Amino acid sequence: MSKRQPFNVEAYLRDIATRPCFICGLVSGDPAFFHHRIFEDEETIIFLSKYPTLPGYCLVSPKKHREDLAQDLTTEEYLRLQGHVHLLSRALKKAFDAERIYVLSLGSQQANSHLHFHVVPLPAGVPLEEQQYHALMAEHGVLQIPAGEMARLAEQITQAFLQERGVP
Repeated sequence: MSKRQPFNVEAYLRDIATRPCFICGLVSGDPAFFHHRIFEDEETIIFLSKYPTLPGYCLVSPKKHREDLAQDLTTEEYLRLQGHVHLLSRALKKAFDAERIYVLSLGSQQANSHLHFHVVPLPAGVPLEEQQYHALMAEHGVLQIPAGEMARLAEQITQAFLQERGVP
């Protein structure tokens, strides 16, 4: 596994509070918001995290700017989105022989307000004190994965995801 590098949380917080929505930027194709894509359809986009704390760290989001899980999605939209989270979880479990899959919805009205789910494979063998929140917190550092390796990971996850969808 790649080593974690220090992460400047203060700079990140300043950045996310002043920039446009990164998911809307990604969906629109703005190169300033490039992330390695795993899958997208009319409603959903799945991509690798730009600041992974574990290999295979993905985000799943509606393509339309939605902020409130309870009020901005119909039950049907929510269930379709969660269907993608479930299939991605199965794909990550297989692709990384993960001990567990973590799923969280983070963000706030002040920054990263576009609804998204973090779907993260926990590798087998991680000591208990480095699991759960510890494993996901950028404050403990982020992995510096070269672009070529990120592209390889994206392709590996894409293939596993498509298999879970029944696409040969």
